[in-house]
Amino acid sequence: MTATAGGPGSWSENILEYFLRNNQITTEDGAQIIWYHAANHKMQVNEALRSTAHMIEADVILPSEGSEHGQPIMAHPPEINSDNTLQEWLAEVIKSNKGIKLDFKSLAAVEPSMMLLENVKRYLKRPVWINADVLPGPNGNSRAVDVKPFIDTVTSFFPDVTFSLGWTTGWHPEKVNEGYSWTMVKEMEYICNELNQPVTFPVRAALVRQSCSQLLWLLKQSHRYSLTIWTGKNDSYSIEDLLFIRDHFDKKRVFYDILEPRNHEFKQAIGIKINL
Repeated sequence: MTATAGGPGSWSENILEYFLRNNQITTEDGAQIIWYHAANHKMQVNEALRSTAHMIEADVILPSEGSEHGQPIMAHPPEINSDNTLQEWLAEVIKSNKGIKLDFKSLAAVEPSMMLLENVKRYLKRPVWINADVLPGPNGNSRAVDVKPFIDTVTSFFPDVTFSLGWTTGWHPEKVNEGYSWTMVKEMEYICNELNQPVTFPVRAALVRQSCSQLLWLLKQSHRYSLTIWTGKNDSYSIEDLLFIRDHFDKKRVFYDILEPRNHEFKQAIGIKINL
């Protein structure tokens, strides 16, 4: 089974087409998609489900030794505990019509998570993105997830999914921060040109402007590719940096999962109203 662009209700359906079809956005513009980031703990999930967010992003890990019998839980490292298991998280989220992005920091959590997803697949007629940082990137010092077993494990359960494949990155206020190099984007394209699924590349807002040529080249390699702009809590970047991205890339192929207050300022600058 291939999934070059999923039909209505499939996990690989383009999120703009899905939310247009459900009358939740008005045009094919990635900036119209509202994200709720790190909806891990039960309180955050409840807030996300009540919010106007279209997409809910959350982090899946295996817990510390001896607890929960190794069942995947919702937490972002360095946290190792949570009041929420993936099973409980899915039970709540399937009651909504929101899209899902699950972020994996280790290979060990992937297979048990896919088994849980399989149990609720019939209730998930919506976009599902599966994310991991699979290559070393600019200033990256955390360990990348081993790409081949990651992709193989996910596709063995769900060939019809959207992949979100990124680079490990860092950002340092005291130095010049290099962007995504030609080697990095070509290595990513080498991996992704073998796939049939849609792929979005999560890229760090503070590093995109200095990588414009490389990322434009990457998107040109396949109509299946898009970018998801994200931001680190302490990164230094400007509204002008976001507007630069907006001006240079196809609006249908760039999504913005960025933190407040910049998100609000950016949406105001481009004339998109936010309903809080």
